Amino acid sequence: MAWPVDPAVVPSFLAAMVLVELTPGPNMAYLAALSADRGRVAGLAAVCGVTAGLAVYLVASIAGVTELLLLWPAAYDLLRWAGVAFLLWLAWDAWRGAEGEAAPAEGEGPGLLGLAGRGFIANILNPKAAMFYVAILPGFIRPGFGSSAAQSAVFGAGHILISTLVHGAIVLGAARAGALIAAGERMTLVRRGLAIGIAAVALWLAWETRRS
Repeated sequence: MAWPVDPAVVPSFLAAMVLVELTPGPNMAYLAALSADRGRVAGLAAVCGVTAGLAVYLVASIAGVTELLLLWPAAYDLLRWAGVAFLLWLAWDAWRGAEGEAAPAEGEGPGLLGLAGRGFIANILNPKAAMFYVAILPGFIRPGFGSSAAQSAVFGAGHILISTLVHGAIVLGAARAGALIAAGERMTLVRRGLAIGIAAVALWLAWETRRS
């Protein structure tokens, strides 16, 4: 049976994906902050949104849409600054929430769809996610195997799987840490710290994704 992708590049692809997903970024910051504050159910809802965003980028990559980010710099800049603005809004929302009442109990249904929507938007407005499919994924495609679209689909699905596993681990770890410190003044300080962390990631994203 013919391989759809070159088996020789699979180990390097998996290693690259793990490194990419373990690199601090907007998704990691948001999921950690949300899970520490609201628990694992809320965090996993956001992971679903992030995963849906990656799936959209994968389909757009196969269709050639994401290449517009290279051909039309204005589109990249619009995506970049929209992502930064959304993260700053999330940071402000988290800071305001630190002064409010305790977070909803883990597992409550209301709000989960909205949290998934936030995760989706955060990922769609993440230029690093878009550039992965434009600049990194094509480097693993080899002639003599499946079509470019088929190879992109296989590698993209692998990336989404690894991303979901890593994000799920972050959610579980952050939710556990949040449960251990969820008490009065300490939780207020933690929420404010997480809000500052999200804002810092927004500034880092603005610097890291600038065009030279």
